[in-house]
Formats: sequence, C-alpha cells, structure tokens
Amino acid sequence: MTTLPPNPALEPLKPLLGEWTIRIPTFEEAEAAVTCEWLEDGAFLRIHSESPPPFPTATQLVSRDDSSDVYTVLYYDSRGVSRVYQMTFDNGLWKMWRDAPSFDQRFSGTLSDDGRTIQAAWEKSLDNETWEHDFDIIYTKVA
Repeated sequence: MTTLPPNPALEPLKPLLGEWTIRIPTFEEAEAAVTCEWLEDGAFLRIHSESPPPFPTATQLVSRDDSSDVYTVLYYDSRGVSRVYQMTFDNGLWKMWRDAPSFDQRFSGTLSDDGRTIQAAWEKSLDNETWEHDFDIIYTKVA
C-alpha cells in the first residue's frame, strides 16, 4: 500500500498535535482527554475528545483546500450530532465557526507563548444575529 505524503496545507496546525486535557470552568469537576494526531501520515488532522457523561465524546477531521487559508472541520459526536465548521489557526489564534439556521456557533482560542495551554470560549446565536457566551474551555497539554 502506498502512503500519502504529509499535507503541507496542515503544517500550521502542528502546535495542536499531542495529548490535551480540557476543562470547562462552569463545570468544575468536568475534564476530558483530547488527542490531536495526524491521520494517513499527515494527510488529515484528527481531534478526538473522550468526555465523561453527560458531555459528548466527539471526533473532528480537519483539512483544507490548498488554495485557501480556511480549514473545513467535519464533526461527529456520541449524541449523533454531525456538523461542518470552518476553521483558521494563525499565530496561535484558533477560530472555528458555523452558520446554520437557528444555531450559529463560534469558537475562539489563544495558544499560550509556551504552547502548553489554550484559553478559549464558545459563543452561540439562536436567531443568527444576537450572540451570547456559551462556555469557556481551557486546554492544557499533557504530552
């Protein structure tokens, strides 16, 4: 079987690789394990979270058209929820968003200078106009 070469369009995502723990401060006890790894020797990025109930376990597959700076994220979780997000990652600023009837979402996170933490937050809009804070999320790199 022939292996694919690493996708050069994904090179900027290298700081996300590794094992992370995520914590949502609103739910003090809640922690999840997140793994960010290459699939197919670097052709795609896989982000997988293992969460305790009642939070969903989820997998995201990331890639992009080599003529664009915007990535596409395919999301699927243990609730059966399937979503498509757009994403950028530039100079440690990680953004993800989706525009969907009656439920827009956006995520913004900042990678620390040492690459060990990401401070982030999710927002939502139920009317596709007015945004409200949904929750904060903190990523801590463990490996």
